[in-house]
Amino acid sequence: MKISSLPNRIFIKLLLSFWLCSSLIIAIVGLLPLLQQTHDQAPIPPHLQGLLERVVERIQEKPELLTMKRGKHWHRLREMGNKPVRFYVADEQGQLINNQRVSRGIRRFMLMADEAGHPISHQFKSELLFGPQPFEVEGKRYTLYGRLAEVHPRPWFFFFAENVALTLTLAILLSGLLCGLLAWHLGKPLRALKQSAEAVASGDLSHRADASTTARKDEIGQLAQSFNAMADAIESMVNSQQRLIGDISHELRTPLTRLQLALALTRKKGQTSTEIERIGYEAEQLEAMIAELLELSRVKLDIHEHKHKLSLAETLGQVLDDAEFEAEQQQKSLLIDIDDSLMLMLNPRPLARAVENLLRNAIRYAEREVSIRAYAEPERVILSIRDDGPGIDNEADLQAIFEPFYRPQSARERESGGWGLGLAIAKAAIQAHQGQIVANNATPHGLEVIIRLPR
Repeated sequence: MKISSLPNRIFIKLLLSFWLCSSLIIAIVGLLPLLQQTHDQAPIPPHLQGLLERVVERIQEKPELLTMKRGKHWHRLREMGNKPVRFYVADEQGQLINNQRVSRGIRRFMLMADEAGHPISHQFKSELLFGPQPFEVEGKRYTLYGRLAEVHPRPWFFFFAENVALTLTLAILLSGLLCGLLAWHLGKPLRALKQSAEAVASGDLSHRADASTTARKDEIGQLAQSFNAMADAIESMVNSQQRLIGDISHELRTPLTRLQLALALTRKKGQTSTEIERIGYEAEQLEAMIAELLELSRVKLDIHEHKHKLSLAETLGQVLDDAEFEAEQQQKSLLIDIDDSLMLMLNPRPLARAVENLLRNAIRYAEREVSIRAYAEPERVILSIRDDGPGIDNEADLQAIFEPFYRPQSARERESGGWGLGLAIAKAAIQAHQGQIVANNATPHGLEVIIRLPR
């Protein structure tokens, strides 16, 4: 069966990766003693074997060398390129008979050789031991060992075998590195999917998972493909909904126009009454509401319209002039603090409409003063609109005032609160710029709306 047809590919990848990783670490650590044992039981090299045989022949020729305590130290020879070699003779009981001071190394080597069952050589830290070479003298059995006092190169695994703490530390680090690479391999497409989901959630319905993620053959790739299909469906549904709202609003204008025409003819004939005036007023309100709905639909449909790098002060110039005039008519003041050199990527018409709605709302509820201020940060521009009105006491209202047709408790009357579309249009326009808009109660009183726009 091919791997591509196996179910739960992520499960298989995780299982195989962690299993292979742990198996590799265990195998490396477990092989060290085996490698050391294999090296410890290595056969004796031919030149050392020949050296032992020559010494045995010499002892057999002169048996008195075994009982010689002083005088000629036959067990210390200059061999192997004039290097000092020491020999040890053990009797049948394993007791050394030609040296009173026996090092721990030779005792350990004798046990290793006895366990191996054949002549071996072993490199300790500062000496090379080899043997044994069995021989007989006068009917008694002896064994001969050699010691070459010289530091020879040792295999690399001896260092790790003798430094267990360091070996375990390196094994843990290696395991962490391998698991980290696996986590990065699995986490990278998930992070890309997270960014795509956040982009769609923030209003960018055109954002999709990248091709490298959708091309994967595992569950992550399937998830990316499903995400793209979901985003396509959401974008199509939202656009269809906005078009439907726009179409309905546009179609409502036809009977509304006829109604207004009939009212105009009635007034022209001199037929007027309180009921007719009320009908005329409601028709005007309906006309204004339809205009707001069409504007909201237009802003949401044009969310991906191409933007230009323009001056913020120049873009809002006419809006600020109109707001300043409106504030003066209501005996209020408008403070403007926007640097003319402040530039950013924007779509002028929706942004101007958003700021206009916010300023009108602030002027309506302000007691004496409204301020609009803009300043730049490294990656964004902050636009603040603040009034000294009563603010919004209810926290739930404060979070929901940007939703369509939502009106706070303090603005339920149509005359003061409108239809709840002005702030919704402002939010849609800011989202079209990939920005954010929030409202907070100011200190000591009033409302502050903060807009964050990317540069």
